[in-house]
Amino acid sequence: MVTLPADSELRLPRVLNFMRAMWGVAHGLQAASKHMQRTVGLTGPQRIVVRILGRFPDVSAGRLAEILHLHPSTLTGILARLEEQGTIARKSDSRDGRKALFALTAKGRKHDSRRPGTVEAIVETALAAFSAEEVEIARRVLDRLATALVGEE
Repeated sequence: MVTLPADSELRLPRVLNFMRAMWGVAHGLQAASKHMQRTVGLTGPQRIVVRILGRFPDVSAGRLAEILHLHPSTLTGILARLEEQGTIARKSDSRDGRKALFALTAKGRKHDSRRPGTVEAIVETALAAFSAEEVEIARRVLDRLATALVGEE
């Protein structure tokens, strides 16, 4: 059996070390999302949709998918579940009847606030250890990766 060195002693190429960290984040997001569904009643992806709709009411599904770096078919399932729960409402765009727009319902607005026990709260606490500039650089790196991974670049 091979004994691996401690994380701080791993001598991995930059890309592998970064990917190792990304996989850790992806796993952590999944675990925290499942826990949040049990405790808050929304998954991580559902909560971010609620938080975005709270800031941009009457947004189309296509634009929401772009904002969230999601494939529209993935977002369709999230929107359908939120609509079934009565958290969001769908209406037709008055300028283009083929397009649906989404907004929070009264129930949805109750979820649109800072709240302990959410993925958002965990991320906010972790980000507090870094400067605004460092967070912005990390966000730009992650946005670039998200775009590249879905083949938009």
